[in-house]
Amino acid sequence: MIVKSINLKDYRNYELLNIELSDKTNIIYGDNAQGKTNILESMYVGATTKSHRGSKDKELIRFGCDEAHIKMIVCRNDIDYRIDMHIKKNKAKGIAVNGIPLKRSVELFGIVNMVFFSPEDLNIIKDGPAERRRFMDMELSQLDKVYVFNLMQYNKVLMQRNKLLKDIAFRPDSMDTLDVWDMQLVRYGEEVIKGRTEFVIKLNDIVSRIHSKLSGGREELKIEYLPSADSGELGSCTASSRDKDIRFGATAYGPHKDDIIFYINGNDVRKYGSQGQQRTAALSLKLAEIELVRQTINDTPILLLDDVLSELDENRQNFLMESMGDIQTVVTCTGLEEFINNRISLDKVFKVVNGHVY
Repeated sequence: MIVKSINLKDYRNYELLNIELSDKTNIIYGDNAQGKTNILESMYVGATTKSHRGSKDKELIRFGCDEAHIKMIVCRNDIDYRIDMHIKKNKAKGIAVNGIPLKRSVELFGIVNMVFFSPEDLNIIKDGPAERRRFMDMELSQLDKVYVFNLMQYNKVLMQRNKLLKDIAFRPDSMDTLDVWDMQLVRYGEEVIKGRTEFVIKLNDIVSRIHSKLSGGREELKIEYLPSADSGELGSCTASSRDKDIRFGATAYGPHKDDIIFYINGNDVRKYGSQGQQRTAALSLKLAEIELVRQTINDTPILLLDDVLSELDENRQNFLMESMGDIQTVVTCTGLEEFINNRISLDKVFKVVNGHVY
């Protein structure tokens, strides 16, 4: 699986961009704040419809413009796909594959798989639960269309239920409709919990192996999924917290409250791990993500590395580079020295200066 080319129009700080990529290692270098990350972001948006930064659509459009365009040519199993994405300020994205418009954005998932690794990901362990939920959702969305559907439905129901909970204080008669929303919340919520549970089980098998190698066999990394309500119990938890939910105008139980915990040798890394252990665990997690995609789709994902090498010590840098292997990789950095010093093959090099690529 590779991205052959990426074309942008009025995306972030790019008026126009047209680049063809190598199927191996692509280096995008330049000073900070020139637009290197924007290229990786556009590729990720073209694959998942979402920014890795969590940015809104209107923030992706170049200042002073009303819309932006992304065009990617992707090759998978020797078949080319042209992905066209039309990003608008106040409307849903328009997406077409090989010139055929998609009725729903979810239909895009599964055409191309990308793993994005940025310095922010090194903080996934010590950041709040929302970041770890987002990690699960973004990866599962690329691997499982059924999960995407259940998650989207759950989020819609959750929003409607929370709105109703707030309305009940002013219109007590509207409480009669709460049962309907509760049933749907439990229905879709249970499916999301099931998907996340299976995901963490599969991830654990891979991440423990990788982390053992990274730590020279000294550490064992385990991931534990912590749903706010265990599978099969969301219904009873929702019912028992109804009065509290009405009082606070918010839903207390469900996948929107879930978390995952990382343990090294039985200790919670977030609470007791050193910064080095936290970073090694985060690196293990990303490398496990690559392997999980490979196992699931029988193909290699595209790896996007956003200025990560400068954040890692030499040992972790070397391990990451060795893991790239046959994967198409697009790397951003401020200089080429670290690649030259590590004698890494530079198959294609692009220099970015203020929204222009040379």
